[in-house]
Amino acid sequence: MTSDTEEQEDELLALHSIFGSDEFVRDESKSAGELRVCVELPAAFMVALTEGETLSQYEISFLPPLLLTFELPEDYPSSSPPSFTLTCSWLTHTQLSALSAQLTDLYQATGGAVVLFSWAQFLKEDALRFLDIDTLLELPSGEHSTQNCSQDSLDVALSEAKNNKHTPATGPTDIQSLDLSALSLEAEQTLQTSEIKADYQDDQSKQISKEDFLNEGSVLLPSSSSGPLDESEQGAASLPRESPPNEDQRLSGRSLTPSQALLSQILIYDAAQQQKQFATTVFDCGVCFMGLLGMDCVQLLCGHIFCRTCLSQFCKLQITEGNVQGVTCPDADCDAAPTPAQVRSLVGEELFSRYDRLLLQKTLDCMPDVVYCPRHSCGSAVIWDKSSTAAMCTVCAFAFCVTCKKTYHGTEACQKKKKKIMTENDAEQPTAAVPRSQEGMKALWDDYVSGSKQRKRLLESIYGRRSLQNGLVECLSEEWVATNSENCPYCYSSIQKDGGCNVMRCYWCKRLFCWSCFAKLPSQGYLDHFDNGTCNHFGSDFFPAT
Repeated sequence: MTSDTEEQEDELLALHSIFGSDEFVRDESKSAGELRVCVELPAAFMVALTEGETLSQYEISFLPPLLLTFELPEDYPSSSPPSFTLTCSWLTHTQLSALSAQLTDLYQATGGAVVLFSWAQFLKEDALRFLDIDTLLELPSGEHSTQNCSQDSLDVALSEAKNNKHTPATGPTDIQSLDLSALSLEAEQTLQTSEIKADYQDDQSKQISKEDFLNEGSVLLPSSSSGPLDESEQGAASLPRESPPNEDQRLSGRSLTPSQALLSQILIYDAAQQQKQFATTVFDCGVCFMGLLGMDCVQLLCGHIFCRTCLSQFCKLQITEGNVQGVTCPDADCDAAPTPAQVRSLVGEELFSRYDRLLLQKTLDCMPDVVYCPRHSCGSAVIWDKSSTAAMCTVCAFAFCVTCKKTYHGTEACQKKKKKIMTENDAEQPTAAVPRSQEGMKALWDDYVSGSKQRKRLLESIYGRRSLQNGLVECLSEEWVATNSENCPYCYSSIQKDGGCNVMRCYWCKRLFCWSCFAKLPSQGYLDHFDNGTCNHFGSDFFPAT
């Protein structure tokens, strides 16, 4: 094994230990591989796109990485630099050419030493400064495409440039590709266009805006399975890479220009990286004050961060009690609310359905131009034009007068209702029976207690006031009684033990029985049951006397 071969092997092993699998992939069949380098951005870095008189500008923290594909010749590093290709979606051909030439100069300055790690550090820390990009990246508004830069001999480059037949007539959909291979140290360093390729993918992933991504919390980065290394022949895996913009790509039902698609790609990548960074950062919950990873926390739109457990319990409690307007940020000085998607993920589908229904009901009750259809079989919300007393239900198509709640009678005065004086013993005549299921009764009760006065009157006319205020509460209480009580062995009345020993006296029949085994006890000498049996006078379920 030659000295160059040993240095190459040591360098590749060092790169493998320094970079992760998503940053470095080695081709085991030969001395080659790929490096994916993310440039460091300064604070408040902006990306901008100007199209006509429209300026789109966003603050970002991450840019898609530069892809450095390299192959080490046999006489590297002593005599020849690596052959490489530099690819980036957001840099122009001129900028990539300048970076590629600088990489070659860096090798020459080493005097025959290994250089791949130095190249990666230069691209990461100094690439933007070298290109005079400070805090703003302006995307070209015309044709733009992913650039691959390379260096070849001057005569071959000029010949290929003259005879190139790959440039399409339409222009915007092509990707210019140039192979830049370093010549020997004595060769003249000349940069020319050597090849133009069409490299667009037909199945481009759907792009979404940065705000949509942050609200929904999920995104799929576009990627291409193709790579510069021939996997079928070399058996090497390629790093995932961003697909170039596609002219057939659509956003919000309209076609994207290549520049718009590139901007969308940058925003999507930035949002995904910010989410990844958030998931691996430790935050202090604003409720329990415990330090947890971001993957176990939720950040609200107001910026406050809480652990998922605390925020979930807080939202579930508010929704269970019917206080849907209380589903806000737990911080005392903040009234921001979580997004519907966040509420759904925190409380589950069942409680979210309840939250959505109650929130809609409270919203409708607060709207002065909303009335309810007076039909007992309908009761739907109806938007009312205040310029008229007429309203039309969009569900059952019933036209009614909003004043008297009867069939619309035109401009005639409403007929006065005959007042009916009812005593407490007068039975109301409901037009519908209350639901029989526990879920249905709970939903009806929540609707009744949280509704406006108008909504309550409507429900009372449908189900009857007594059914709602007495019967419904009694039905809901039966479930609690069945769970928290036992039956007297004499009269089978429901009994709840709230303290004392295991000698129980039924409230209704006044007889004694044992709470442990529910045996009937005599009025005299009942303590013998505990002396001669297995039951204890004071069992483990003893409660202090009340």
